[in-house]
Amino acid sequence: MQEDFFMTMHTQTFRKFLLPFTVYLFFASRAIAADGISLYTPYTKISVPPGQSIDYTIDVKNNGSTTKNVSVSISGMPKGWTYTLKSGGWDVQQIAILPGDKKIFSLKVEVPLKVNKGNHVFRVVAGGYDVLPLTVNVSEQGTFKTEFTSEQANMQGHAKSNFSFTTKLKNFTGEKQTYSLWADAPQGWEVIFKPNYKQATAVEIDANGTVNISVDVKPPYNVQAGTYRIPVQAVNNVTSASLVLEVVIKGSYSSELTTPNGLLSARITAGREKRIELVVVNTGSSDLKNVVLGSSKPKNWDVVFKPDTLKHIIPGASAQAVATVKADDKAIPGDYVITISAQNPETSSRASFRMMVKTPLLWGWVGILLIISVIGVIYYLFRKYGRR
Repeated sequence: MQEDFFMTMHTQTFRKFLLPFTVYLFFASRAIAADGISLYTPYTKISVPPGQSIDYTIDVKNNGSTTKNVSVSISGMPKGWTYTLKSGGWDVQQIAILPGDKKIFSLKVEVPLKVNKGNHVFRVVAGGYDVLPLTVNVSEQGTFKTEFTSEQANMQGHAKSNFSFTTKLKNFTGEKQTYSLWADAPQGWEVIFKPNYKQATAVEIDANGTVNISVDVKPPYNVQAGTYRIPVQAVNNVTSASLVLEVVIKGSYSSELTTPNGLLSARITAGREKRIELVVVNTGSSDLKNVVLGSSKPKNWDVVFKPDTLKHIIPGASAQAVATVKADDKAIPGDYVITISAQNPETSSRASFRMMVKTPLLWGWVGILLIISVIGVIYYLFRKYGRR
């Protein structure tokens, strides 16, 4: 009963005092709008992805009977967002509008890449006259993130190996991005990027897209055994990502094939044999195992090695072998070349030997005897028939 009494009193008070005041405010605001400044744009709520630019065209209309100087500004712009207000190609802060006329200015809003999904509200303010709320709905969660990954970022091999890493570059931003690709490799190392198997120094990736990039790494010829870190990076002025590749060099492999005195020539008689002492030097930083000796020789020549395989040569050490060369029985005098090689799966070295073939001694004596015989015959004929 008491509750109904207070309710009745409240209703009567509202009708007597508040209702007339409310009606007054309503008509007063209509009167101000009818004789003041109004803001208008057709697109008061739009949906865009992160990183998008939005261009608004906003009308400022003078509904009054006198010229108005109107200050224009933006209020409540979300943190990290940027904007520009322009009219007639100029940045504007205040506009003068004739009675019954309107001016148009443009508002460009830059939605950042790193932004939360959902509605974001800000206001265009015509100082002291009107407020135009605008809503931007960001359609997905935005981020600056770019990811550079490899399932196998560590490889090992010897100094003459070529290392090929398979990597993936993912653009998590809401816009297409162009990335420059570079590597901070040690001096002398060669790094080549191949997006989608084509050599390039930059790559373009769609929003939320992924590109496979092959990274080929070649160490210098004189690299020492050890572990080498090679940072690679994909970067632009908005976002970047890096990845560290690691190459483990087990050691360098190289060898030299020579003779004890460095002489790479010899004399040989046709049909005879010649022994050539060989020295294989391990000039690398890793052990050489099972180095096989071989040759490239003229037709009908023969080369036999003892031993034909050098089992183990430590770095800086050498191993010796003997090559027995047999010349062709019908080899004519002159120079012949025999190439001898020492190789295993990691390295190979070669040496070319100049073999000078001479006539067998027997044939030399036969030639001398023939000459003497010819001289004797001439002398005999001269004595017998010379006086006639």
